Amino acid sequence: MVMKDIVVENIVASTTLADQLDLDAIALALEGAEYEPEQFPGLIYRLKNPKTAMLIFRSGKANCTGAKNLEDVKTCITTVKDMLDKAGVDVYPDPEITVQNMVAVYDLKTDLNLNAIAISLGLENVEYEPEQFPGLVYRIYDPKVVMLLFGSGKVVCTGARKMEDIETAVKRLRKELSDADLLH
Repeated sequence: MVMKDIVVENIVASTTLADQLDLDAIALALEGAEYEPEQFPGLIYRLKNPKTAMLIFRSGKANCTGAKNLEDVKTCITTVKDMLDKAGVDVYPDPEITVQNMVAVYDLKTDLNLNAIAISLGLENVEYEPEQFPGLVYRIYDPKVVMLLFGSGKVVCTGARKMEDIETAVKRLRKELSDADLLH
């Protein structure tokens, strides 16, 4: 099946660590934390393993970015929560995690005629302006994802919140391209 060929490149997930946080104190407590409020309102803390980053805000909300799987998301958030706890920062014991966006790449393993695809997939769901951007933007509404198709056959899928949505979108794309005889 095609699904083993889908590679997740990034997962962005959000959580709430506390009702509010003192980012100045956290910047001192977490070695290597980056906090420059005049440039970005959040504190950035990067983990080496898994290679992820947490964006932590005064509101207590935080975003994990850079994860390639859900286990890495959980590890990132748990690690940062535990470090804050050890540093004496009052954080929730079991913060809820919500996936906001997944970005995955898939290779159709064939060159694509983006002009023909733009016409075939229906102009209401497609944006294709090769002078502006070399890829075709294809919006699917169920599941709600955006796919970027390139002439090389590479496809970037974004906007999904779960792996099944990416798989469904890729299957639908393959079927639509096959039905239109645009997949060789």
